[in-house]
Amino acid sequence: MSLAAVILAAGKGTRMKSDLPKVMHKVCGRPMIEYVLDAVRGAGAKEIVVVAGFGGDLVARTVQDRAKVVFQHQQLGTAHALLQAAPLLASFPGTILVVCGDTPLVSAGTLARLVAAHTSAGARATVLTAYLENPTGYGRVIRDGEGRVRKIVEQRDAEPGELAVKEINTGIYCFSAPGLFEALSAIKRENAQGEYYLTDIIGHYVDQGQPVAALVVEDAREVEGINDRRQLARVESYLRRQVVEELMLSGVTIMDPASTFIDRDVKIGRDTVIYPFTIIEGDTMIGERCAIGPGSRLVNVRAGNGVVVEHSVIQESKIGDNCIIGPFAYIRPGCVLAPDVKIGDFVELKKTVVGRGSKIPHLSYVGDATVGSRVNIGAGTITCNYDGENKWPTIIGDGAFIGSNTNLVAPVEVGERAFIGAGSTITRNVPPGALGIERGRQRIIEDWHRKKSKKEPCEGT
Repeated sequence: MSLAAVILAAGKGTRMKSDLPKVMHKVCGRPMIEYVLDAVRGAGAKEIVVVAGFGGDLVARTVQDRAKVVFQHQQLGTAHALLQAAPLLASFPGTILVVCGDTPLVSAGTLARLVAAHTSAGARATVLTAYLENPTGYGRVIRDGEGRVRKIVEQRDAEPGELAVKEINTGIYCFSAPGLFEALSAIKRENAQGEYYLTDIIGHYVDQGQPVAALVVEDAREVEGINDRRQLARVESYLRRQVVEELMLSGVTIMDPASTFIDRDVKIGRDTVIYPFTIIEGDTMIGERCAIGPGSRLVNVRAGNGVVVEHSVIQESKIGDNCIIGPFAYIRPGCVLAPDVKIGDFVELKKTVVGRGSKIPHLSYVGDATVGSRVNIGAGTITCNYDGENKWPTIIGDGAFIGSNTNLVAPVEVGERAFIGAGSTITRNVPPGALGIERGRQRIIEDWHRKKSKKEPCEGT
């Protein structure tokens, strides 16, 4: 059996009240359409077409080479949207799976069961349905006295008796490809919305005596669509709970799942502990035996084993084994920390490489720098890397000692095992093993208070 899939992703999502296409809103760190792409591929679709509309260029950039993209330039309904795939699939000989791009919880297993039911029934069309206690807003599946599907009626067009039906159309279908697009072309838009409804093809096939089947989804939550930000939050909450439960089953301790937010693509090693109020995003990978949080945020981070991060923010950086970060550190993109590095409280790093065993314990800014191994950087040290037009590098050699309250005015290099006296502003390179010190001569004025009050001349030493 050959299987193609069409993902309907052209809608603006007016109720989202957003400049983004609805399918580009993120759920657990990923645009919702990416979940649907994974599901149809997992169900066996070898050819995938995405029908884009509002914000279609952004959708196309996100999809890239995972699917072909066609555009619905006028929003004339779901049947019209599917017709846009005709140039790519008109001669396709197999089965076409149609899925909405705003159903990120749908699983590959459910879609595979739908395809199998369609094939087994020898149907022209098979619709995935669900039973809801409150079916408001959904199209109703109308069956005859023998349980056969006769039609699908949208809520706005339904009669009172039809509104009482609790079996709903999920918007997910299987179609036999031969003749599908010809049938779609025959659909009229004689309805309250004035649109070409894909649901009408069910009644069209029934009227022609063509076999139509239905499969009831096992878990109705899978087919919950997202139309506004309340639904987005509900789906995200459900998916996040799945993520943390999978991590806990794999050997990760999450102290309070309700206050921990972890994206779907995050990987965490066993025996790592995640403390409350921690956010871990993107494709972050955390090793074993780490302690992350509380109150920390990691975005696209690679962290080794035994790493400790407390009340800190780390973005797009690499953290070696047994590093200690925080509390209240800020590690900005482009940083690489070797193993056994200490980055302490109120330290900010930006685009900096720090060698093994080095320490930047507190109250410092180090940017555009290369710091060797076993370096100690005292409190209040800053690299003056920006001259108003350009960023300049600072290089600190292995074993160097930077005294507290030092300004390193880049471009500048401090050699191996060099010392910088506290309170210095260093503007020239310091050779290996040398002492660099630059500060004004200290003056002592004896009996300053008495002379000041009598306005006597003051002499300093």
